[in-house]
Amino acid sequence: MLKLNPQKTINDVERSFIKEDLPLLKIGDGVRIGVKIIEGNKERVQFYEGTIIAKKNSSINTTITVRKVLQGIGIERVFLIHSPKIDSIEVLSSAKVRRSKLYYLRNLRGKASRLKQSFK
Repeated sequence: MLKLNPQKTINDVERSFIKEDLPLLKIGDGVRIGVKIIEGNKERVQFYEGTIIAKKNSSINTTITVRKVLQGIGIERVFLIHSPKIDSIEVLSSAKVRRSKLYYLRNLRGKASRLKQSFK
């Protein structure tokens, strides 16, 4: 009798949806993410630009939290990076950080919230 392994089946299905062309994303990177937006019957790409403050890894469920400041108000958005709604991810800059989560940036204002740039 053939025994099915449910976890192996799930992993095989997930593997077909994982994107291979993603750049290496690190905490503190400045990124520009192209998100597909559907308006009526038209589809366009809207870019969201900010700093990665958190990353959670779990194969296909990998998410990044991106923070940007718009008119003095901090806006954070969580992106599922293997989602078909994500058109492109481009790394603009990198920062030297010593934390895995940069939640402390929420309490800083103005120039204090800048990160030290790292050159590769």
